[in-house]
Amino acid sequence: MKIAVIGTGYVGLVTGTCLAETGNNVICVDIDAEKVAKMQQSIVPFYEPDLESLFKRNIANRTLTFTTNLAEAVKESLIIILALPTPPSEDGSADLSYVLNTAKAIGPMIDEYKIIVNKSTVPVGTADKVREAIASFARYEFDVVSNPEFLREGVAVNDFMKPSRVIVGTRSEKVKKVFTELYAPYMRQGERLIFMDERSAEITKYAANAFLATKISFMNEMAGLCEILGADIEQVRRGIGTDDRIGKQFLYAGIGYGGSCFPKDVQALARTATEIGGDFKIVDAVMKTNYAQREKFLDKVINYFSADLKGKKIAFWGLAFKPETDDLREAPSLYLINELLAEGVKIIAYDPVAMENTERLLGDRITYAKNQYEVLEDADALVIVTEWKNFRNPDFDLMIEKMKKKVIFDGRNLYNLERMQELGFYYNSIGRDIVQSK
Repeated sequence: MKIAVIGTGYVGLVTGTCLAETGNNVICVDIDAEKVAKMQQSIVPFYEPDLESLFKRNIANRTLTFTTNLAEAVKESLIIILALPTPPSEDGSADLSYVLNTAKAIGPMIDEYKIIVNKSTVPVGTADKVREAIASFARYEFDVVSNPEFLREGVAVNDFMKPSRVIVGTRSEKVKKVFTELYAPYMRQGERLIFMDERSAEITKYAANAFLATKISFMNEMAGLCEILGADIEQVRRGIGTDDRIGKQFLYAGIGYGGSCFPKDVQALARTATEIGGDFKIVDAVMKTNYAQREKFLDKVINYFSADLKGKKIAFWGLAFKPETDDLREAPSLYLINELLAEGVKIIAYDPVAMENTERLLGDRITYAKNQYEVLEDADALVIVTEWKNFRNPDFDLMIEKMKKKVIFDGRNLYNLERMQELGFYYNSIGRDIVQSK
């Protein structure tokens, strides 16, 4: 099929590349001419595992192309996918200006039947607004579909190629036939294509992210209770995760969720409830707990140094909001770094892939290390923010040799308490006993 993908962020580029991989002819459109030029030279604009090889292969095969010419892409394509940003407005609602302005631009360009697809996470009723925006200009038949993405950064390619489900919001039998064919290559291990109405599809994405965020905040609340009562949240996690009704995923206590989806989507869902006169108490509590969690973690550091932080050197392992991505949106690391800098702390940080993005945001306000051990040189403490695999089994002897003090604040519960005790660390993690140094 001939497909246009408007927007080349995480969702757009992964979607376009994966659709090209199964034989479709995909044109990716972006207004950033410099970015388009780099992609035409086979340069991937962000880090995502397994994306680069597919990206380069399909460019070489000419099934994946890039342009700034929206009209050309619309003319050449049957399916036009909107993968545009929907950032939060000041009141927490999703900003639909990118989506609706593009829809208005597309209207006059339609010269035959087209299927317009909302891939972005959008509030209920957006499909109707897009349809209205296009209809005010279009002279030919078209359909508007809600096809929300469920891609996790770090495993987005696998999520697209082997989806747990594909939600398609449409009442059109013509669209159902086209999308059944489009997604057939991804259904070889079982039929997971679910058709529903547009509004139900739109809210399904919000419901999924809000529920997962709720699991995270619940476990963080439980972690606080465990710290007070002398229990171990890791043991609790294993105990409840074996219950099939609960499941093992998203039960890890930490310093709160971040990224491009959960914070924005939970906030937007809460705003939607407010706009219709509802009171979504659970979602409000999820947001409150999430922001409080990073504050509690910061307090652990401040209290250890008795608020005498000025001039202290603190090392950071991890900057991205999660492993296997360079994304810093709503990353807890940024909150912690900014608060510690305000206290006069000297920060030196290392992340396997997010250093360049961090430097764009923070510049020379912090120091950047070449590897995970260089960052520890003469450090008064280590703060672990992102659970990268190379942090899980480090050379503790080398760590001890390099650090001024054997102090670790672990926001991801990477290490065994008994092992930390044997090594003589002060080790303060989440929802577990504090290990006091010998």
